[in-house]
Amino acid sequence: MFELSNYGVAYGQSDIISNLNLTVKPKEIVAILGRNGMGKTTLMKSLIGMIPSKSGEITLDGKSISPLKSHERVSAGIGFVPQGRMIFSTMTVSENIETGLTSTGETRIPSDLYSLFPVLDEMKQRRGGNLSGGQQQQLAIARALASNPSVLLLDEPTEGIQPSIIKEMARTLKQIRTQRDLTIIVSEQVLSFALDMADRILVIEKGNIVLDVPVEEADQEMITKYLSV
Repeated sequence: MFELSNYGVAYGQSDIISNLNLTVKPKEIVAILGRNGMGKTTLMKSLIGMIPSKSGEITLDGKSISPLKSHERVSAGIGFVPQGRMIFSTMTVSENIETGLTSTGETRIPSDLYSLFPVLDEMKQRRGGNLSGGQQQQLAIARALASNPSVLLLDEPTEGIQPSIIKEMARTLKQIRTQRDLTIIVSEQVLSFALDMADRILVIEKGNIVLDVPVEEADQEMITKYLSV
């Protein structure tokens, strides 16, 4: 479904991601864990095309998307929710979501987005900047879903979100996967969220995958050591 082969990303002479190989199955939810500075955000930004890769290839449904620019990757089926959410604060909720429609040619917001996020339905005409952090995160996810992706990438979605909302977000992501037959890849630091949401846990250390296990086999103590060293 989604595959990285000998994938590398560098800043100047510094290799951040090195020879990374990863295969994600259809409708699988994968959590990529790691401390700050281990390459998670660099990896996510490179997958959507915001940072160029140095080597290797990304394939989606067997087709290479490596040569594509960011907007072309969105059209090919990649949805991206950036770290910090990056919503348009002066635009209304509905206007924010409509920006995600540009790659599909649609003019109307899919009704299932409001059923997934009822609070956004209630706040359609409210400015994005007036929403809470959790509501802005829901808005960023809804905007990404408006492009009708087959793979959804989320970079540190729990950052700045209160614990009760984090649990709700885990449930919502699983619901999105079921309703939309989506493959989801999440970079994260909160282990409890990853365990609630994911089918598979990866740990990234200095740009390399050092652990790759099904969630039911995840050793929390070992993973915690990776995250706290």
